[in-house]
Amino acid sequence: MRLSGGSLVALGAFVGLLIVAATDQIMPASSEYQAQMRLWLAGRATGMSAYLLLTAEIVFGLILSHPVNQSTWKLSKRLFPWHENLWVFVLGFLAAHIVSIVLDPYAGVGVDGALIPGLSSYRSVPVALGTLALYGLLIAGLTARYTKLLPPGVWLKLHRASLVVFLLTWAHGILAGTDSNAFVPVYAVTGLLVVGAAAYRYWVTKKRRPSFATSLPEAAGPIARSPLEETTA
Repeated sequence: MRLSGGSLVALGAFVGLLIVAATDQIMPASSEYQAQMRLWLAGRATGMSAYLLLTAEIVFGLILSHPVNQSTWKLSKRLFPWHENLWVFVLGFLAAHIVSIVLDPYAGVGVDGALIPGLSSYRSVPVALGTLALYGLLIAGLTARYTKLLPPGVWLKLHRASLVVFLLTWAHGILAGTDSNAFVPVYAVTGLLVVGAAAYRYWVTKKRRPSFATSLPEAAGPIARSPLEETTA
């Protein structure tokens, strides 16, 4: 259930409309200060949206990626396409975030600062963390999409680096934002969610425990290895 070209266009239009609505750019600015704040608001809103979607994607992937029995694999096979589609939404909001920051003349980031780590005049290290997270996200997503172009198992090793991508994004959000103190509860909760999902993934796989899907009605029968495990063993 991958998104088609038309769906991607619709997604781009949706993100654009959402940015317009969120930053109140339908009507002319009533003051110079309001005009200055619009790009900042767009960058902040789209950045936080991308971060929350990334959190959901990683938690979703961690919980579904441990097919230690037949029932878990069946459930994962049905739901995993949504994990892939969520990556597209993350990229959509992330692209809007970068464009907003680059266009904001008061942000002090610019094109070079957004794309090359360390060249931002505003909080160069936190912004560089965000840039590294961007490239890591692209590598993790594209290698998972085009697995046949890589040697067997390589894409999975690269995909596991998504946890590093989340850590970089988490640090970028806390250190780069001027209003990060107001979002400390959000960063705390999302961080705990990812840590908890990663711990659950490790526990299920290494200890060979049955997963949450074992309680489903069709979860009868012995534990079996899934195709994913067989190709990566």
